Amino acid sequence: MHFTSLLTASLLAINSSARPIADPIEMIRQAGPEAGKVITKCSAPGQIALAYDDGPYQYTQKLVDTLTAGGAKGTFFVTGTLYGCIYGQKAALQAAYAAGHQIASHSWSHPQNFGSLSTADLTSQMTRLETALVNIIGKKPTYMRPPYLATGGSVLSTMKTLGYRVITNDIDAGDWNNKSPQQSQQEFTRAGASGNGHIPLMHETYAGTVNTLTPWLINWAKTNNLKLVTVAECLGDPDGAYVNGTGNSQSSC
Repeated sequence: MHFTSLLTASLLAINSSARPIADPIEMIRQAGPEAGKVITKCSAPGQIALAYDDGPYQYTQKLVDTLTAGGAKGTFFVTGTLYGCIYGQKAALQAAYAAGHQIASHSWSHPQNFGSLSTADLTSQMTRLETALVNIIGKKPTYMRPPYLATGGSVLSTMKTLGYRVITNDIDAGDWNNKSPQQSQQEFTRAGASGNGHIPLMHETYAGTVNTLTPWLINWAKTNNLKLVTVAECLGDPDGAYVNGTGNSQSSC
């Protein structure tokens, strides 16, 4: 009798502390996009992820203010040293992060041969920027856009090892190729607002993109009933843009 009572009590204790088994599909969804795979568009319609490369730069704070005032969320694929030292725009990056914009990686120095770098050099490019971002915003990103959109060589395998979701684009604003804001607008008009949401290639280092194209895009998105979200949000991963990381005492490049 004593053994039976003890067994019953044990089973009840186990049952009361047991947790439901998670749905495997739900677990995969919550984990976000797979690392090391190229992503060009949002995962569902009705949204657009305004994404800007090559900063931070002198226009970063203006871009943050413009996006925030327009009720838009943007994604900043930043570098460490391309347009000056990242620490020189520390306040602007902190303001972007605090306003809910996404800070993501575009490598430390934006090397022209990114696609042919060794695994060790690619890792260095990514981890140096990680450390700086932990120093500045307290987190390291899980999203990156490769310089020159280079995904060959060891890029994808290295990004998978490092846990990075690799973002390219489905619309090229062409600001890097001397297209005017009006010509860039035509690219968006031509692409249209149907289908899964766009992830455009733009650069926060051009005044026309910040001062003219971005306000137009905010209005264009609203006219077409598109929600202006971060890249992580447009991929169904609103809480997966960052992980904890280790910083240091560095405050200069």
